[in-house]
Amino acid sequence: MSRILLAFRCLCQILFHGELSQPALTELGLAKRTAAPPAAAAKTQPAVRTSDGALQILSILQRDSRLIDFLMEDISTYADDQVGAAVRELHDQCRDSVTRYVTLEPVIDGVEGTFAKAPAADASLVKFTGNVPAKTPQGGTLRHRGWRAAKVDLPAPSPKPEILAPAELEIE
Repeated sequence: MSRILLAFRCLCQILFHGELSQPALTELGLAKRTAAPPAAAAKTQPAVRTSDGALQILSILQRDSRLIDFLMEDISTYADDQVGAAVRELHDQCRDSVTRYVTLEPVIDGVEGTFAKAPAADASLVKFTGNVPAKTPQGGTLRHRGWRAAKVDLPAPSPKPEILAPAELEIE
């Protein structure tokens, strides 16, 4: 009869509490399982660093236009017309890379040099320059339209984002 009472007690504990009590476990000769160590959960998902996106953009610009190579090279020995020719090509390649992965739009869609109203009370949208009064102005002369990312569609990140461009070895 005691086994029937024990079975009924265990059934009620599972139904109403979702687990067996410690005395019931002891009477059955069982022990509670411990949860999986938290280290196992951490291994399944790699930590994302805030710098990974910036490194990914640099990697794309290096791959498509060799931007880092250009920036790290000493160009002081080249003539201005040589630098200008290199920059024109670099500009086109960088613009193509950025527009492939990021859809940009102006913060204020207006004509520079004309009066424009501030789009909202959000201080991050507009930077006032010049003789700025203590009270936030409603608008001013548009000197730069600003840029915002309307859509970002980057490819899957590299497993080693800190490698912006692998070294190249030619085999002869």
